[in-house]
This record gives sequence, structure tokens and C-alpha cells, in this order.
Amino acid sequence: MGMAGSGKTTLVQRLNLELNNQGTKSYYVNLDPAVKSVPFAANIDIRDTVNYKEVMKQYELGPNGAIMTSLNLFATRFDQVLSILEKRAPDLEYVLVDTPGQIEVFTWSASGAIITEALATSFPTLLVYVVDTPRTSSPTTFMSNMLYACSILYKTRLPIVLTFNKTDILSHTFAVDWMEDFEKFQEGLDRQGEDMGYMSTLIRSMSLVLDEFYKTLRKVGVSAASGDGIDVFFRAVDEAAEEFARDYLPDMLARKAERVREEDGRRGKEMARLMKDLRMEGERGEGGGGEGEVREGEGGEEGKGKKKRKDEGKEEK
Repeated sequence: MGMAGSGKTTLVQRLNLELNNQGTKSYYVNLDPAVKSVPFAANIDIRDTVNYKEVMKQYELGPNGAIMTSLNLFATRFDQVLSILEKRAPDLEYVLVDTPGQIEVFTWSASGAIITEALATSFPTLLVYVVDTPRTSSPTTFMSNMLYACSILYKTRLPIVLTFNKTDILSHTFAVDWMEDFEKFQEGLDRQGEDMGYMSTLIRSMSLVLDEFYKTLRKVGVSAASGDGIDVFFRAVDEAAEEFARDYLPDMLARKAERVREEDGRRGKEMARLMKDLRMEGERGEGGGGEGEVREGEGGEEGKGKKKRKDEGKEEK
């Protein structure tokens, strides 16, 4: 995932090429309903299930609203996707999921959370946050990207690999320096040459706050166009997968078990309240209006009539 134009789909295409050259079996899922075409062979494509333009027309929505609604519709069938992936999993090394260009549509929507958690509870899952390196040369844009990455990390609670793309245009070393040395980031702000007032003060303060976040973050530089840095990228992915199994999965399973206990407790309270209401109704009622066993009848009034006719027959005899 990443901001629009960061090169997510192009990176997936490069990874597809590299994995094919290595003979590594992989699987590809496209979750962008608005894309006209994808430069890789998507095994599962949201466009085969949901028609983005029809959703826009039927629900009278704009582009972003239609993307979100399309994802919501697809999320209702994501159990089918999981079923397919589980069947294929023994023969696969990687499953790559390409998300929509509008990062906020996937990251902060209910469908995005459902899809992410469903994958994470079934397979080792990590996030690749793709950054457009040339556009991040501005300290303000850099800080915006870092805040997005930080918020995604704490929302999903999954390992994240910060991937600086387009390093064939501009090296990502300046970004690494800014993350590892607070003073160098301050110098970058000073070189920006603009008196941004409170904005400059805010950015300087946030850089201190994010210092701890930077220390635990995996960061790599790649070029989806030329393939540079892809080997380093895969090493970071493998390390993140190990971290998922070691640290993230136990925490996720514990949180899931806690939600199940809370849901069971809530249902138990509702059932107790229902039984209490039924007992109160029984105490107020007369005759057979209270609680009783559920028994199979003899067909209502018709059954009683049959029994009566049978008894009359006995008397005639």
C-alpha cells in the first residue's frame, strides 16, 4: 500500500518478474476496482466480481465512494478468497495483494480492516508501505508519509516494510539519514528555505516523537523500473515474516480470543435477561401461559377431532 503514484502496481509487476525468474511460485490479488488494466497476471481480481462503474451509477457515488463501496461488496465474499488461497497455499511461497491507489479508502475503511485481519489470521502477513522517493525529498512530504506509515502500523498491528521506490531517479539515503539522525532532518528543514511558522515547529516536534518508531522500522530502497534493491527487499520481507510469527501472531490470537470472550459474555447476559423476562411473564400469566417443555402435538384441533372420532367409534362398538 502507499499513496497514489508511489508505484505500488509497478512494484508488484517487478516482483512478479523476479519471482518468475527465480522459479518461485507466487499468487497475485488485485483489490483496485477502478484500475483499467494491471501489468501482471492477477489470479484473483476484484473487477471480476464487482463492476466499479455500475456501482458508481447505481449508488450515485463519486470515484472514492464507489471504490469504497466496491471494496465493501467484495469484503462480503472474502471468505471465498480465503478458501481459494488456503487450497493453493501448500504450493505457494508468496501471495501479493495490490491495494487501491487511494490509500485512505483501504486503510481506514471497514472492508480494509476485514480483509487485512482475515489474511493475518490465516497466513503470515506483512505490509509493504511504498514511498515515492523523489516526492519525499521535501521534509514536509517526508513527514506526511512517515505519519501515514506510523498510523497504519498501529492500526493493523502488523509488521511493515518501508519501501522507498524510484531510487533510480533519486537515492533514498537522504531519507534514511533523516530517520536515523534528528539533526540532519533539522538541517533539511532549514534548507527548505521557507518560514512556515507553526508548521515548521510542528514538523520538528513530530520528528522527535517518531524517533522511537524509526528505530523499529525496516526500510529498503528499490527501483521498480530497473529492479535495483529487490534482493534486499525480499530479505526484509522474510525477516518481517519471522517477526510476524514470533511477535505479532500470538498478540493477534490473544486479541481475537478476547473478542470472542467478550461476545460470549454479551450473549450470555442477553440470554439471562431474556430468560428473566420469560419467567416474569410466566408469573403474571394464568393457566398454561408460563414456561413449559416443547412437545410435538397431534396436529392441533384436527388431531383432537381425530382422537374424539376414534373414541366415539369405540363406544359404538
